[in-house]
Amino acid sequence: MSHETPLLSLKKTFFYNFFPSKAEEEACKLNNTPYVVTRELIEIRDIYPPPKINLENPWQIKKKITRDEIILGKLVIPFFETFEYILRYWTLDAAKSLENGYDVPIDVWDLTGANVPKKYEGENVCLKKLYNDDFSLSCIKLFNDRGLGDGDEIGLYWDPRSSSLMFKLLSQIRAQ
Repeated sequence: MSHETPLLSLKKTFFYNFFPSKAEEEACKLNNTPYVVTRELIEIRDIYPPPKINLENPWQIKKKITRDEIILGKLVIPFFETFEYILRYWTLDAAKSLENGYDVPIDVWDLTGANVPKKYEGENVCLKKLYNDDFSLSCIKLFNDRGLGDGDEIGLYWDPRSSSLMFKLLSQIRAQ
């Protein structure tokens, strides 16, 4: 029998308000403006348990680096992966801060050299929402230290125990 406690998480999702309240409806009539559908980030209990992290191969988010990401020093993480594998372990307030356009500082551990992981932290390491609802991880120093290039494959996962993003260079296209 295992004594491990399961990792608890609540799924983040959007609540869309398609119908105006009576006061909102009257304000729109008074100002002669159409009602704008709003959305709010909320937490719900998921009917499924959070995705399990396989410690043999924990990289829940895998992607190939693009030329644009190298130039900007910002790794684009798609909306679905961010919500499913990262934000579900965050507090609602932290997730709302990110959703509202604030840069949220996070710690990133580079586990590429498994014997000596390197931590990136501070104001230059942050997650930010993009205009298309995807997210970007700014960490130029990590890009430079690893010599990341176009087509290199990386892996990421959020470690809820340390509240950090784990990074690993899985394969590199060009030799350094």
